[in-house]
Amino acid sequence: MIIRVAKNDDYESICQVVQTAFAGAEHSDGNEHILVRALKNSDAFIEDLSLVAEIDNKIVGHIMFTKILIGECTEVALAPLSVLPEYQRRGIGTALIKEGHKRAEICGYSYSIVLGSDKYYPRMGYLPAKNFGIEAPFEVSDSNFMAYMLKKDAAPCRGVVKYAAEFGID
Repeated sequence: MIIRVAKNDDYESICQVVQTAFAGAEHSDGNEHILVRALKNSDAFIEDLSLVAEIDNKIVGHIMFTKILIGECTEVALAPLSVLPEYQRRGIGTALIKEGHKRAEICGYSYSIVLGSDKYYPRMGYLPAKNFGIEAPFEVSDSNFMAYMLKKDAAPCRGVVKYAAEFGID
């Protein structure tokens, strides 16, 4: 498996991966692939933090981290993470997250937040965001709104998260 930065001509394949990966997801609106396209064309997009996983020259997974504000701090949100169903449970998502975290830290970010599975993301080191003083801009269970310290010596960053407009969250 190869993990690399996504190229412009990868986005048709990426959108197919995202759409297929979320087709049977319990908490999906079916528009995650549209969100990926919108975020790619937004000011929140970070080219070095849109990654693909390739096996035999086929894109089988994708992860995207985009800029958010937590209070006055510019940090990143992990959304979405997608792996084709037939390639799930093989460590591809874990590898994408770990590589994304490493690259986000190199880019100078200190925190990553995610809205997701309380069974999956804690295995990657995510904790309830409230533990860091980070609040969601919407009603959500503390166990599903999580944060990860990319830098172990990160200065505190507290406040309500402001997502990119493309997420459609006021």
